[in-house]
Amino acid sequence: MASSKLQAFWNHPAGPKTIHFWAPTFKWCVSIANVADFSKPPENISYPQQIAATCTGLVWSRYSTVINPKNWNLFSVNIALAGTGLYQLSRKIKKDYFSEGEVVAMAKE
Repeated sequence: MASSKLQAFWNHPAGPKTIHFWAPTFKWCVSIANVADFSKPPENISYPQQIAATCTGLVWSRYSTVINPKNWNLFSVNIALAGTGLYQLSRKIKKDYFSEGEVVAMAKE
């Protein structure tokens, strides 16, 4: 049974013998790099970069469900990219627009 599933995966139109498998697999590096940047200070986060990551993730995740054959590897990497981009944007927005309390506390000292 496992052999037949492995063979079906190997021979799938979006399987490891095609670029349709390897392109999204290597795109995971971008999502992993975004996760690694979670420890980065919010001041160093780039709005254009994270907006691009989020929009790219949303557009390509939609595309991956429309094409034939459906590419679930492409879908999952782009959902992860959109999610990490949104998280980074939320950190940056919180720091830039909602950290007034810290500024007031520093001014009193």
